[in-house]
This record gives sequence, structure tokens and C-alpha cells, in this order.
Amino acid sequence: MKYQDKVYGEVEILEPVILDLINSPSMQRLKGVDQAGYRPLWVKPEIDVGENGNTRFAHSMGVFLLLKKYNAPVEEQVAGLIHDVSHSAFSHCVDYALDDGSEKEQNYQDNIFEAHVKNSALELIFKKHGLSLDHILDDSNFPLKENSLPDLCADRIDYCLRDAVVFQEIKKEDVDNLLSNLIARENKWVFKNFASAKEFSEIFYLMNKKYYAGFLAAVMLKAVGDYVRHALDKKYINWHDLFTTDKEVIEKVNKNLQNDSRLEVLFARMNNRNRCANSPEDYDAEVFCKSRAVDPLFLDGDNIKRASDVDKKWVKIMEQELKPKNYYLKFI
Repeated sequence: MKYQDKVYGEVEILEPVILDLINSPSMQRLKGVDQAGYRPLWVKPEIDVGENGNTRFAHSMGVFLLLKKYNAPVEEQVAGLIHDVSHSAFSHCVDYALDDGSEKEQNYQDNIFEAHVKNSALELIFKKHGLSLDHILDDSNFPLKENSLPDLCADRIDYCLRDAVVFQEIKKEDVDNLLSNLIARENKWVFKNFASAKEFSEIFYLMNKKYYAGFLAAVMLKAVGDYVRHALDKKYINWHDLFTTDKEVIEKVNKNLQNDSRLEVLFARMNNRNRCANSPEDYDAEVFCKSRAVDPLFLDGDNIKRASDVDKKWVKIMEQELKPKNYYLKFI
């Protein structure tokens, strides 16, 4: 199978287990789940991202391809490929339809991941190819695939570079240059020099400020979360419906638009038909956004250092950016 990727180019995929997983219903569903959540309210909604350009499927493939490029074990490639299969429609927006406290961490998908996989057909694929499901589900086995902030991991590297390319913040040649200066050493992602580590950290900072934890992200997450919560409360959809696709959920919910004025309002907000201001003195809702920052490793001769060891200003920036951001939304 030949696969064309926006970040890594054309790659031939031959591993039978990978091919079976890619073609599974669990993975194919992710083609209908937007990576950001709901693009009409996100930054630069006018950009044509192309087929699978900004979906959970494209990102999942990207994590797999990055691990493959750096010769990670097949088991780690598998873990990277399936890491997002438990995402519901609208991705992290669903965290804002819940009352379980997942809003600040945006971790609902992580909390249900193991149960979701064990209740899917993926387990049969693992058995077919002699892989241990428990081994695949244990992130401690795969430090290149997953790691805690502010460290790098394949997930973090891919979504940052992918989103930056898709939304035209950087060019493909910038990605190629960064990847040419990135190595995997002792199960850690390490840049060959400080300049590359600093460049990546600044790209990540830009994407976090402008996209992941910015005001428009807060508006999108809250608007879509309210829409989903209302639809669930009214029983227009059930919880199982959220594990279809964005389009299927909207089509099912919007059959009720003409008879539900509140739903009309919420759908208008979702589609950027109402202005929204950040108004701490007079607001409809306080919203928190998970905020992220990275502190990449780099080679200094034979030593491995962090970007913050050289750039002391980065320590303060990370302290600020690793705190959840909160906004006070007033819909007008």
C-alpha cells in the first residue's frame, strides 16, 4: 500500500498488521472526525485542507509514519497508529459536554481508551498477528510514542508539524529540515543542535497560542460542547452516536432544528453566525483550555541538554504556557 502524507510524503506500507489496522472500521471512522473539533469556528476555517487533511485519521497515520521513519519497533508503530481510536465525534469538544472535570485536561479520550479498544474488533487483529493487547495498551512500553509534557513524543511532534503545515504557518521544507535534525536516541527524541530544538519549540508555542489554547479554540470547544450536551439531554442522540462521525451526529441532531429554538441558537454559534467576546465583567460562560509547551532535548557535543538550559527565558514561558488558559465568553 502506498500512502501519501502531507508531512512525510509518499510511504509504502507493507506490514500486514498495520494494513489490517488501517482498514479496520475503528481506524476508518477517524476519517470523519476533525482533528481540531469543528473547523467552522477554528482559526483559518477558510483553508481547504483536502481529503483527510485535518482528521484524526491523518494524524494517527502521521504518528505511525513518524515512528516507522525512525525505526521504532512494530509494536510501537501499532500503538501510535491506534492511539486516537477512542476519540468521539468533534474530538476534544466532547470534554466540554461532560461534568467529569475533563475540560481542563481534555482527557476524556484517554480515560476511555483501554475500554474502547477492548470492546472493538481491534483485539481480534492483535490476536491474528500474535500481539499482546495489554502490551500495546501500556504506554510505558513506548517512550517514543508517548511522553509527558514538556518532553517530545511522536504524538506531539506530528500534530504540531501537521497543523502548522495544513494551516500554512510553516512550509513543507521547514518540516523536512527539522526532521533531518531530529534523531531517536535512548528512546528519546533529540535534536542534533540547539537551533533546531529552539525552532521546534517556537513553532509549538505559536500553535498553542494561536490554535490549541487561544480564544477561538475556547469559543469552538464551548459552542460545540453545549450543542452536544443539549442533544444528549433532549435524547436527539445517545452516547453511542458520538462514536460515529462529525457529519453523522450533525445530521441526526439537526433533524430537530425547526422544533427546537435553543438548538437553533447553539448551531448558529457553532457555525460562527454569532460574535463572541472575551468579557470578564459580563459573560455567559467561563471556559478553560488545556495549554501546552515543550522543552526539547538537543545534542551539545556528547551531552544531551534541554532548550531551557541554554535559553533561560524559556523556563518562564513554559511555566506560563503549561497552565490552563481561561476565557470569559459573551455571545452577542
